[in-house]
Amino acid sequence: MTDLRVGLIGYGVAGAFFHAPLIAATPGLRLSAVVTGNPERAAEASSRYGARVVPDAAELWDSVDLVVVASPNRTHVPLTEAALKAGLPVVVDKPLSATARQARDLIGLARERGRMLTVFQNRRWDGDFLTIERLAAAGEFGTVHRLESRFERWRPVPKGGWRELGGAEEVGGLLYDLGSHLVDQALRLLGPVTSVYAEADVRRSGVASDDDTFVALTHANGARSHLWASAVAPRLGPRFRVLGSRAGYVKHGLDVQEDRLRAGLAPGSPGFGDDPEERWGVLGTDEAGRRIRTEPGDYLGFYRSVVSALREGTPPPVDPEEVVAALTVLEAARRSAAEGVAVAL
Repeated sequence: MTDLRVGLIGYGVAGAFFHAPLIAATPGLRLSAVVTGNPERAAEASSRYGARVVPDAAELWDSVDLVVVASPNRTHVPLTEAALKAGLPVVVDKPLSATARQARDLIGLARERGRMLTVFQNRRWDGDFLTIERLAAAGEFGTVHRLESRFERWRPVPKGGWRELGGAEEVGGLLYDLGSHLVDQALRLLGPVTSVYAEADVRRSGVASDDDTFVALTHANGARSHLWASAVAPRLGPRFRVLGSRAGYVKHGLDVQEDRLRAGLAPGSPGFGDDPEERWGVLGTDEAGRRIRTEPGDYLGFYRSVVSALREGTPPPVDPEEVVAALTVLEAARRSAAEGVAVAL
């Protein structure tokens, strides 16, 4: 079969460092066209991937087999809607939308047109989270009572850009950026949520969106998740702490794949997703703990599943209905932070 021609909308951080190299490394996909109005980014996309560069997404519809939306968050809904109406399957970078209602509308349109819609929740393929899923499935934790999960960074000087400087209309801030991953992982591990409490603060001068956020979830099974996303953490907490009736698991350090993508390493190259041994997590108790090899991270697994969904009719890598559940939690968190109350779902 000939490769599926992919049109990538957006060549900023998400497009250039994540989607483009992953698409190029996935058998069955070819990065055919890139939408960007930035001359430097256009030159880089053309020289590195041989992709045709166009200034407007409307120029893609007749020349590609798959659309990937990696543009600013506020554009996700209109661009996804336009691509689906053009009869094309769509991958959307997270968050799919600002609200669960918008997401449901897009899902309805995808079903009406008979086209795949999926969301790039790549952190499901982080090595540390894959490790936690494996340990949970094997019963190593017993009953999980509490999940602590963090995406913390030390960036006292803002980098600028719409994620920090834009208001709610940009769907910016850490709640919808890193919080999309934190909530998605918590739902995957511990299931539906019945109550949400959140704190969202702006700590740095000149920043318009939340840069220091905490979310507490009560799950239907009685477990609790405590989730942190911060750009102002001078001392980082553990990436994960999972506490169960039999054992706990503590893991420090972020998954290695993002840094390796930013460094220009080819996805799928030997050792690309391997965590250094000194960063492996510890399973057990304080009296009896042992280091556990981190599962290899596998962001390519997302796009391999996209190819399978389009070629063989298998389920997409991320069910958009699951994204609706996560967006419902994020909306409740935004309301909780604004009103200072816990929100029941």
